[in-house]
Amino acid sequence: MRDWQEKLEIYFLSMSIVNYDEIGVPKKSTQWYYFMVTFSQIVGIIALIIIGVLFGQYRGGFGWGSDLTKVFNNHPLLMTLGMVFFYGDAILVYRVFPNTKKLFVKILHGTLLALSLILSSIGLKGVFDSHNRAVPPLGNLETLHSWIGIITVTLFGLQWVCGFTTYLFPKLSESIRQAYMPTHRFWGKTIFIFALVSFMTGIVEYCVFEKLYDDSTLKSQRNMFSIAGILFLIFAAIIIYLIGENDFQRPPDNDDEHRPLTE
Repeated sequence: MRDWQEKLEIYFLSMSIVNYDEIGVPKKSTQWYYFMVTFSQIVGIIALIIIGVLFGQYRGGFGWGSDLTKVFNNHPLLMTLGMVFFYGDAILVYRVFPNTKKLFVKILHGTLLALSLILSSIGLKGVFDSHNRAVPPLGNLETLHSWIGIITVTLFGLQWVCGFTTYLFPKLSESIRQAYMPTHRFWGKTIFIFALVSFMTGIVEYCVFEKLYDDSTLKSQRNMFSIAGILFLIFAAIIIYLIGENDFQRPPDNDDEHRPLTE
């Protein structure tokens, strides 16, 4: 009987060695984690395609000419692409590439955020132009969606500037970086949630203003908006879940983290 117990202990010990990677994370869990990462990207891309098809095929298309409908349509697509999809990916990159040199991950993180800021700025231009060029001009920042949206973009811009200055260039002292990190993480997640809320309120506002709920012939478009909203809600939930998994934090910083960017 003792021999069988010893054999079982050896067997489970060997299984534990096989099933754990070099940094102590179970391989099965690692596979699950990257499955969820892949799933989040599929869900997000499908939602973006739906938004693109809705505004490109059914709601007038995109453009910057005299057709103000096309000018406005740049707003929902670019804001969604920048403030939800790319921003979600930007806050996830540290967990997706835990063994890549942190400097490169920082650059990727900052680049995705910069792209988010550029796309969002162009998206804001679309909605302001469509309002200001209308005859008569339409009012700006008069709805809950617009208030949440402008607050979100403003906070996002401040967060990007503070993060770039603190962690990338010129890069502040290690003590300041460590002290600021909890604040940086908190606002990163908070702004992402704000962006999702802005997207959801934007869907409802657009459907109400365009009377999509009053016309039975537009039911398919209403459903497409609802499906896109659910998909982005799933996307955001997965992102929040993945960045909250402490088992997938980066290993302790190496020497590269403490070198100035200019070296």
